[in-house]
Amino acid sequence: MNRPLQWRSFSNHAFHEASFDIRTAAQPTALPYSSLGHAETTMYTVARTSAIFRAQVTRTAATTSHLRARRHRMWSVELEKDHKFKSPSEIIDPAMIDRLLEESKEKAKDRPLVREILAKARERAQLRGVPRGEDEHEYVQGLDLADAAVLLNIDTQDPASKPILDELQATALDIKRQIYGNRIVLFAPLYLANYCVNSCTYCAFRGQNKHIGRSALTKDQLVAEVEALQKLGHRRLLVLTGEHPKYTFDQFLDALHTIKGVETKPCGKIRRLNVEIPALSVSDFRRLKATDCVGTYTLFQETYDPRVYKRYHPSGPKSDYGHRLLTMDRAQTAGIDDVGIGALFGLTDYKSEVMGLLQHAHHLDKTYHAGPHTISIPRLQPADSAPDAIAPPSPVNDDDFRKLVAVLRCAVPYTGMILSTRESADMRRELLNMGISQMSAGSKTDVGSYHKEKMQADENHTQVDGGAKSLEQFQLQDHRSVDEIIGELIGDGFLPSFCTACYRKNRTGEAFMKIAKTGKIQDFCHPNSLLTLQEYLIDYASPETRVAGEQLIDKESKTISENAQRALKRKLDKVKAGERDLFF
Repeated sequence: MNRPLQWRSFSNHAFHEASFDIRTAAQPTALPYSSLGHAETTMYTVARTSAIFRAQVTRTAATTSHLRARRHRMWSVELEKDHKFKSPSEIIDPAMIDRLLEESKEKAKDRPLVREILAKARERAQLRGVPRGEDEHEYVQGLDLADAAVLLNIDTQDPASKPILDELQATALDIKRQIYGNRIVLFAPLYLANYCVNSCTYCAFRGQNKHIGRSALTKDQLVAEVEALQKLGHRRLLVLTGEHPKYTFDQFLDALHTIKGVETKPCGKIRRLNVEIPALSVSDFRRLKATDCVGTYTLFQETYDPRVYKRYHPSGPKSDYGHRLLTMDRAQTAGIDDVGIGALFGLTDYKSEVMGLLQHAHHLDKTYHAGPHTISIPRLQPADSAPDAIAPPSPVNDDDFRKLVAVLRCAVPYTGMILSTRESADMRRELLNMGISQMSAGSKTDVGSYHKEKMQADENHTQVDGGAKSLEQFQLQDHRSVDEIIGELIGDGFLPSFCTACYRKNRTGEAFMKIAKTGKIQDFCHPNSLLTLQEYLIDYASPETRVAGEQLIDKESKTISENAQRALKRKLDKVKAGERDLFF
């Protein structure tokens, strides 16, 4: 009886069954063992094994090459395939948003009803009327979607609406003062690279823009950037980059460690790094968390309306609405619960975008018991070769922008609200009185611009039309220096803060809320802000700012409890004697 040949492969000088498609190997004619002598059989098996081994090596190399190529095409590849998340349509419901906004148009004209909603927002900010369990973490739903829709439908162009709009803004300011006091947290953005494969129609970094110079910071340039920021007094950075294989996620992770290691005299050291980078997989979120460098992960959905999303993101990884929307779910799954969301106002109806932000926030809170730590509210500004930035499809006027800021503060009282230098200095001054708790200062949105006025062309810098072009992502409206902003904040009665203590003392989530409910958070955050301001005044402030700042510290020190005052004085004396990074 003739037996078929059994192909074998060598591994560590032992025989193992080969499992593969033998059609990929160079095969001699298949012959039955009975037709071969012993010597012939041995030679045949060895020859066959060699061919199969070569085929296996070729296949393995091809697979590795494919994975490598895929990794180069995609900024972040998922290695954990079994995670299941809600459908995007279960998170953002455009039909519900449309219905609530339509149903609330007449209700917005009912002044007593609007005042009831504002009173409800005040009560919930004081954690009265909040369902049991919801007051244990930082995300508190100050207003439900229906109430938010009523406030959003107040007509800002109707002169008769001015009194109720004033009440809305006053409510927002009261809520902000109750929770944050007069503190304003300051930070700066740091751009690492502006290469990008996406096609966002509102961004100068879009891949189709051939007029912009492309650049990525070398390690030496990165160190110089961080040193320059430290010498301005910054302690918090928001680190950003585009999505492109020329600047990989691995390079980004290396950059985080570089930033953390930079220190300048007299006391320059970055104490908190937040990041705003492309959407990541669960597996890469785990790698980001493992750096132990990152505070908040931020990603904007840009527009929450899936019906128009593709129009503004026609190609590239970012064109996948659902994948982008589920980014925060992947972050939470990987253990990153400190996340920031945002919408880019001007792409579609601002009222719908606010409702989308709230639906997203509610989903995160309900699913993971951790709503967004921050919400950002950027408004479209002109950008090079970005048609929808030059002529916004749904521009938001100043009155409506003020209103949406106030509505968000009422709706999410314990969530940080961030305002960038996209807005003018005048608008930023106004919005500080409507709920903003964090703002950028002395910002630049082009690569390498903190340590050089212009980057010189080098191997990492593309020249276009014979000369280096602008690297700016969008046009800034507030060009004041850090010291000018701090001086004006002090003059307007605000307390500039570089504090990062709560994160390092693990006073977040439930621990933060336990302190907040007792009203004792002022005995932590307020003195810590004063300590960081004292550091700035000694090390970096202009003479005028230092005088005004010292007066503010003396005044604000008297607003905390007597025990806290004594402890603060001891630490302030240590700061004046040269110690740094002291906190409660």
